[in-house]
Amino acid sequence: MYWEPDSECMHREELEQLQLERLQATLNRVYGRVPFYQRRLDALGIASEDVASLADLARLPFTHKTDLRDNYPYGLFAVPMREVVRIHASSGTTGSPTVVGYTRNDIRTWSNLV
Repeated sequence: MYWEPDSECMHREELEQLQLERLQATLNRVYGRVPFYQRRLDALGIASEDVASLADLARLPFTHKTDLRDNYPYGLFAVPMREVVRIHASSGTTGSPTVVGYTRNDIRTWSNLV
């Protein structure tokens, strides 16, 4: 069983602050590392510092399966390929295949959850 008492027992305000900080960090990371997201956020006039609350999450665009296909195979990866240790690819039965890469940290996190 997965149990993270530090985060699962936080007061709501602390949890929301942590979520906001992680959201802003994610926006900074993808903006600096993934040209697709840089273009998309620029087109919407959104910078990470503009996301001041979790309510601002509603302003962020969704990533659709067509985005994955249009940037096939590795166009949405936010890490260098040398850090990718596992790749999962769809068969493309309903269209073009999609690819997702995982780092060692992703695998470690994933193994803690299942």
